[in-house]
Amino acid sequence: MRAIITEHRPDVAVLHLKGELDADSARELQTVLAELLKRPVPRIVVDLTALKFCDSVGLSAFITSKQVIADRGGWLSFAGPRPFMARLLETVGLGRYFAIFPEIDDAIAAGQL
Repeated sequence: MRAIITEHRPDVAVLHLKGELDADSARELQTVLAELLKRPVPRIVVDLTALKFCDSVGLSAFITSKQVIADRGGWLSFAGPRPFMARLLETVGLGRYFAIFPEIDDAIAAGQL
């Protein structure tokens, strides 16, 4: 993965992922998520619009964070997946585990309900 840009909006962190998320780059994502999980109520939107590829190691970073997020009353949503990522998330069943939205603002609005 070439970059993770964290954008802090009121009460929500937006992670903009770019490039490929795989075994080589998942550690960087895990580090960023670990920092965000220190928040009292973690609310995270992961922008997938510029993510070209993701393997199982990359997906596991989100899955392992899910319990901590839920325990603290927070949420993690995905926004803007390309067709490859949308198919991947549905194929592995994460569409039932995480909310997936077409746009970042949609994910933020849904989380504030």
